[in-house]
Amino acid sequence: MCGLAGLLAATGVNGASGGLAPVVRAMALALIHRGPDAEGVWSDEEQGVALAHRRLAILDLSAEGQQPMLSACGRYVLAFNGEIYNHPELRRELSPHAWRGHSDTEVMLEAFSRWGFENAIRRLVGMFAFALWDRSKRQLVLVRDRLGEKPLYYGWQGDAFLFGSELKALAAHPAWHGEVDRDALALFMRYGYVPLPHSIWRGVRKLLPGSYLTIPVDAAPGVLPEPTAYWRARDAAVAGVRSDLDDQAAADELDGQLRRSVAGQMVADVPLGAFLSGGVDSSVIVALMQAQSARPVRTFSIGFTESDYDEAVHARAVAAHLGTDHTELYLAPSDALAVIPLLPEMFDEPFGDSSQIPSYLVAAMARRHVTVSLSGDGGDELFGGYNRYFWGRRIWRRVGPLPRMLRHGLGRSLTAIPPAAWDRIGQALPRGLRQPTLGDRLHKLADVVDVADPDELYRRLVSQHRQPASMVIGGREASIWADEEAAAFAADVRGADFTERMMFHDLVGYMADDILTKVDRAAMASSLETRVPLLDHRLIEFAWSLPLHMKIRNGQGKWLLRQVLYRYVPRQLIERPKQGFGIPLDSWLRGPLRDWAEDLLDESRLRSEGYLDASQVRLKWKEHLSGRRNWQHWLWNVLMFQAWRERWA
Repeated sequence: MCGLAGLLAATGVNGASGGLAPVVRAMALALIHRGPDAEGVWSDEEQGVALAHRRLAILDLSAEGQQPMLSACGRYVLAFNGEIYNHPELRRELSPHAWRGHSDTEVMLEAFSRWGFENAIRRLVGMFAFALWDRSKRQLVLVRDRLGEKPLYYGWQGDAFLFGSELKALAAHPAWHGEVDRDALALFMRYGYVPLPHSIWRGVRKLLPGSYLTIPVDAAPGVLPEPTAYWRARDAAVAGVRSDLDDQAAADELDGQLRRSVAGQMVADVPLGAFLSGGVDSSVIVALMQAQSARPVRTFSIGFTESDYDEAVHARAVAAHLGTDHTELYLAPSDALAVIPLLPEMFDEPFGDSSQIPSYLVAAMARRHVTVSLSGDGGDELFGGYNRYFWGRRIWRRVGPLPRMLRHGLGRSLTAIPPAAWDRIGQALPRGLRQPTLGDRLHKLADVVDVADPDELYRRLVSQHRQPASMVIGGREASIWADEEAAAFAADVRGADFTERMMFHDLVGYMADDILTKVDRAAMASSLETRVPLLDHRLIEFAWSLPLHMKIRNGQGKWLLRQVLYRYVPRQLIERPKQGFGIPLDSWLRGPLRDWAEDLLDESRLRSEGYLDASQVRLKWKEHLSGRRNWQHWLWNVLMFQAWRERWA
């Protein structure tokens, strides 16, 4: 795991003295948290190209693993962020060869030289974002892994084409002049993240997952070619359901697939561990790590003093059963509050998933013991774990046939009772039926019961603002890649189940834009590499070959994944209502965060800045403070933009 930056400049460095190397070195220095162990710079002044790299040494800790790295044939120069898990197999295929070291970077370069660029990238198994300069064709190629685990931004500033692992690298270029993209801001207010391919800065994009972008040396400034896809989740999703697997055979194959993926991702020349929440996804990853390890696996979990948000006790029980070397950290509100000032620098653009805070804290704790940590992300999207997959289906079945006017009245009735009152009702239910966030869920239900069709229902379920363009002054919502891919999936699979459509949309949208962004930035802020075994593309292809009833059965999600887990962990340690990895944000905004929020939400300040409709913001803030409504997510988006703007804009 590393950081990379670079440029292709038509007229040098836009007035900066000293050539290209100092400029890209400064760009990479902004990424030192991603690569604290070493730096490297390569440039060709005549061609106007320069690559810079910050290294977090994971494989081949010697100087032979340093980047940017030149291929043995001299044709390619590579700056690479990520890990290639099948590099030992590829190395064997490429031998005999006079290898200099044992890094995966060297294997990639030899694969490009021997097999050609496109053939080679299709054979890579891993997470990666890289820049490849082809000295023969005089062109730059940017590449991103299949699911978007590793970030890569790019765009023009004057006549310089800039790229980097994070936006702060681009902002370090002397020609940088960032302008907030108000259309992207409107999207952020809807989703709580800026979705692909947009960034918060006008003219700067995120490279699409599973694609590469080619920029020739004579590219016209300001013109961005369209990326070329080398792998698409949609192709895996529409390939068809296998009919040769019964429940037992499917569980056996999933077990084998998981073992292979986990084993491949446990290879490192530095200490390695795993995050463990005690839920299905993280528990199955840790179980398979421990099953293939000769020593106790290091595991890490985080807990809260507020019992409704605490899963540490469940993680502790799973760790004890598996025999891991377990470390946990309990957080008081002051621990989380101390992280908030760090968020604008950590995330580079507005990011509204408040679980960013515990994600950073558990990563920082893990980094004190290990350099690599495996994560259980991906299980919900692949095996049907999110509550919306159940709620969405049930809601539409029950309210879809009703007249919309009647549904609108039902929604008003649900919101007439404050969330706190609903929560008290939820806590009074029998133990197995308790719902600690019942008020939030019912108010969310009230917002979606009057939709026209199931697809609008999904959009409402994932939206934190129904009409964000009305809130962003001068903004309108742009089209997003996930919507386009989801529409194409629905067209390719006519009559696709509503739940499967939601799962696919989450895989190509929410997963890359929210989950993977959160994990990458929160971990890399502490120079911790994270790996996600469930996102091995071969495992994704297998998951989409399974019928829906192997994922959701008897009202329970992740059915098949659970069957594998129960081979290693007793069912009673796992079976409980799903909890999110969140913080008690609603009460904190009324308590310890109130003064901080009040300053950022000051009406005169909002009006003078000219980005957001001050009247909407103040109304929601007053309703939240009164306890009449819980606008925690809506307000957190506003606060994250305001804090980001204060730092960057």
